Amino acid sequence: MPRKVSVVAWGVVLFVSWNALLLLYLMSRPRGPNPSDLTARVIRLAEDAEAELEKQRGLLQQIHHYSGLLNRRPPPRRETRAPPSLPRLANVSSTSPSPTGSIPLQVTIPILVIACDRPSVRRCLDSLLKYRPSLETFPIVVSQDCGHEETGRVIDSYGSAVTHIRQPDLSEVPVPPEHRKFQGYYKISRHYKWALNQIFMTMGYNSAIVVEDDLEVAPDFYEYFQASLTLLHQDPTLWCASAWNDNGKEALVEGGASFLLHRSDFFPGLGWLLLRELWEELEPKWPPAFWDDWARRPEQRRGRACVRPELPRTRTFGRKGVSQGQFFDQHLRFIKLNQDPVAFTKTNISYLLKEIYDPWFIGQVYGAPRARVEEVLRGHVLGGRTVRVEYTTRDTFKALARAFGVMEDLKSGVARAAYMGVVSFTHKGRRVYLAPPGDWTGYDPSWT
Repeated sequence: MPRKVSVVAWGVVLFVSWNALLLLYLMSRPRGPNPSDLTARVIRLAEDAEAELEKQRGLLQQIHHYSGLLNRRPPPRRETRAPPSLPRLANVSSTSPSPTGSIPLQVTIPILVIACDRPSVRRCLDSLLKYRPSLETFPIVVSQDCGHEETGRVIDSYGSAVTHIRQPDLSEVPVPPEHRKFQGYYKISRHYKWALNQIFMTMGYNSAIVVEDDLEVAPDFYEYFQASLTLLHQDPTLWCASAWNDNGKEALVEGGASFLLHRSDFFPGLGWLLLRELWEELEPKWPPAFWDDWARRPEQRRGRACVRPELPRTRTFGRKGVSQGQFFDQHLRFIKLNQDPVAFTKTNISYLLKEIYDPWFIGQVYGAPRARVEEVLRGHVLGGRTVRVEYTTRDTFKALARAFGVMEDLKSGVARAAYMGVVSFTHKGRRVYLAPPGDWTGYDPSWT
């Protein structure tokens, strides 16, 4: 309102001043003795004055118009509902204050690349740089351990496009005798702690996306995380967003559902976003080794979930590492990297907020017809495109997961990609919920 008053006031001052000058001009004109000349001169002056007044009237109209624009509220944003392929979810989710909430989209989110002795980090960096929309919004910090010279030269070849930092402690980590073969896992945990402290404590960033050096990213990698950042600020029951789906093989994901996101109780890693507040919570008790399995324990998770996509936004190309290629040949190399970009920052993803998602999810799972695994595998299920297959024990879960080709291992009782005990995937175009009974009371950490 003050801005509008100021603009109008200046317009009035301009109008009065101009007319005063015009009047002085008329009064100061020399008067000739010839009446006819005087009459002609007066008529001409009157015509000029009329023209000037017409210009001023237009000027005042413009001042009034633009002052109104300055004070006018923006039109209401058109409501964006949940993805059309989830009609029940659209009924549950109404609107949100804006497509991604109240946190500004233009914030700086550094990409922390954890590197060691792989010159193939070039493939990771090329992928990140190919799709990066802005160096200012997404600075890339490559943290290198191991002191490997060739890898260091590869990183340095990118010049100012990335920031190269080096973990200074290259000494052997003291480990228990029975863990000598796991020395690499101890070094990785030490490196993560040092690198994350550099990002949050030294550089002062408020969030970060962690990427390993053997990952390549999808075209909408940055869009996904930029939108997910708002959810993490809005919902305290979310503690990370991950680009990964452990069951992201082509046969297990819904075709054409690149927009679809889920909540998951399992910490996926492999390209994940965290806030500074979470690091301040975890850093004092950071483990000496096996940090990712440590993060999956109940005392760290504390009932919180992560966001994960239906179609992965990262894919690993690193067959060899400290894990000796565990799962790679049987599973990881078949993960489908999304190639259908989604403008997540312009999409309402508030359906992932716990108070909206949980009622819908429970309704979907336990409203779906129950079927035996044999019926689903043979396609002998009548009804809609969703079905529930129930398990009651750890061994039952593992057997059913194996039958469908989903990951069967559990960490602290939580299956990969599970939410509320339910693992959601597709089989021959049908959504399958591998679910516990409806009276399920929580995860059993003894299920490993």
